[in-house]
Amino acid sequence: MFLTRFHERILVMVRTLAFAAIFIAVITSAGCGSHGSQPAALAPTPVPLPPAVEAAEPVLLYVGAGTSAPDVAAVKAVLKSLNIGYLTADENQLNAMTEPVLGGYKMLLVPGGNSITIGQSLSADTTATIRNAIAQYRVHYMGICAGAFFGGYSIYNGLNLTSGVFFDFYNAEFQGIHLEAVEISLASGGPLDVYWNDGPQMSGWGDVVAKYPDGTPAIVEGPWGNGFVMLAGVHLEAPASWRVAGMNYTAAADIAYAGTMIQAALNGMPLPHF
Repeated sequence: MFLTRFHERILVMVRTLAFAAIFIAVITSAGCGSHGSQPAALAPTPVPLPPAVEAAEPVLLYVGAGTSAPDVAAVKAVLKSLNIGYLTADENQLNAMTEPVLGGYKMLLVPGGNSITIGQSLSADTTATIRNAIAQYRVHYMGICAGAFFGGYSIYNGLNLTSGVFFDFYNAEFQGIHLEAVEISLASGGPLDVYWNDGPQMSGWGDVVAKYPDGTPAIVEGPWGNGFVMLAGVHLEAPASWRVAGMNYTAAADIAYAGTMIQAALNGMPLPHF
C-alpha cells in the first residue's frame, strides 16, 4: 500500500505512542525492584512544632500487613536480648498516629516481609507523617529487607527517605535465586555469612556499612533531617532455625551484629563505613 510522507509520519507517531504505553504498563506492574520515576523528596525545614508525646518505650515496631511473622519474632528476640523496650503497631494504629505521637519514640523499626503490601496498607498521609517525624522530631528509622525497600523511593507508597533513590534487588534475584546464605564484607572487620531472602542492594544512597560479594551495598546508613536512617538488605537477626538444606550462616555472630545495628540506629550513631 502506497503511503505519503505525511501518512508515514503519522504511522510512526502512533507506533511510538503504543510502545510507550506498553513500556509504562510493564514498569508499573513489575515487582519491588521496578519503581518508575524518581521524584526528589527533601527533608522539611525545621519549624516550631507541638511537643512530642513521650512514648512508654523507645522503639515502635511495625507488625502490620506485609510484615513477616517469623521476622517480627526474630526482631523481638534481639530487642529483648538487648533490654530495649518496644511497643508494636499494626497498619490501623500507625495510620491513626499523629506526628507528635510518633515523635515520642526514638526509633521506628520495620522488619522484613513484602514491601509492596506494607506501603499499600498505609496511607499517603501516614508516610508523610513518618517522614516528618523523622525529619522534625528526631525519630530514627531502621528497615530490614522489605523495610529497607519501604524506606527508599517506591511507587508503592515508599517513605522516600532517600530523596528519590530507589533500590533494586541484589543480583542473585536475577539468577532465579530467592533464598541463600551470602557473605557480606563489613567496613568494621571480617566478613559474615548471612541470611538473604529477596532483599535489596542499596546503590546510590547513604554511607556503605557492608557490601555483598558483588560489591553492591548490603547495609547503608545516613541522615534524614534531624533523624538517622539504617537500612539492611539482609537478615542478620535470622536464628539458626531458619536454615534450610544446603544453607549455612553464622547465626550467633549475625545476631550479635544485628544488635549492634539496632543500637546504632536507636542512638543515631553511625557505624564504621567504607
